[in-house]
Amino acid sequence: MKRDHVLTWDQYFMAVAHLSAMRSKDPNTQVGACIVNAQKRIVGLGYNGFPMGCDDDVYSWERDGDYLETKYPYVVHAELNAILNSIQNLAGCTLYVSLFPCNECAKAIIQSGIARVVYEDDKYDGTPNNVASKKMFHDAHVELVRLPYSLKVRVEPIDHE
Repeated sequence: MKRDHVLTWDQYFMAVAHLSAMRSKDPNTQVGACIVNAQKRIVGLGYNGFPMGCDDDVYSWERDGDYLETKYPYVVHAELNAILNSIQNLAGCTLYVSLFPCNECAKAIIQSGIARVVYEDDKYDGTPNNVASKKMFHDAHVELVRLPYSLKVRVEPIDHE
């Protein structure tokens, strides 16, 4: 007899997004993204971090201070990394992301042809960037699905001594 209590596809791919987030070295916010095609195949993964070649021991992870001395002008968001890391055309795909996309990521998501965004946390709800994201998603007919956080993924990194 088969098991009854298995992950839904949405829970499964959100868990993969959370696993990707664990690669982020950001001390404050770790975000992961997973792009899936219509055949339920992962076609892109990403997490928030600095661009290739930009040393994360040199660039600042600070949130406050002079803008150029903070992380904000340099960090690539998880959604954009997943799009840039994708292995196929993304038209009609679903993006799973642990944090609702900012307005800049929303533009990239729409332009890439992603049709559905499944997210968990909407902690910036009502802020101007969040409102802009939702307006663009609505006007571009991108489906938004909020997945209640119901699965705790806990993986301990291996210490390589």
